Amino acid sequence: IDDKDGSAKSEIRIVDNGGVVSGKIERDLSPKAKPDDKCTECKDDRKDQPIIGLELIRGLKKTEGKDIWEGGTIVEPSSGKVYKMTMTPIDGGKKIEMRGYIGFFYRTQVWVRVQ
Repeated sequence: IDDKDGSAKSEIRIVDNGGVVSGKIERDLSPKAKPDDKCTECKDDRKDQPIIGLELIRGLKKTEGKDIWEGGTIVEPSSGKVYKMTMTPIDGGKKIEMRGYIGFFYRTQVWVRVQ
């Protein structure tokens, strides 16, 4: 859910692979989305990769003794910027609070679990 206008932007599949969490874009819900859209703004190995299937989240690990995942990164495909991030389940796991940050500046979104 976009923190600026409240619209659903995409569906992300988040998986735990041996204690390391990653997330890939399953569906792009933007009205302007095209099936062949690519991450043209990305600057790392995701450059020019298809948006559908793009690994958006990388390297999150659960913090011992807490219900929070840290130490990973998230890319914003529209700008190519990579942010450090944390992920915290809320509302009994029905939602997750995603916080991306650079230094002291951060942006928080609440993502809703699709059933």
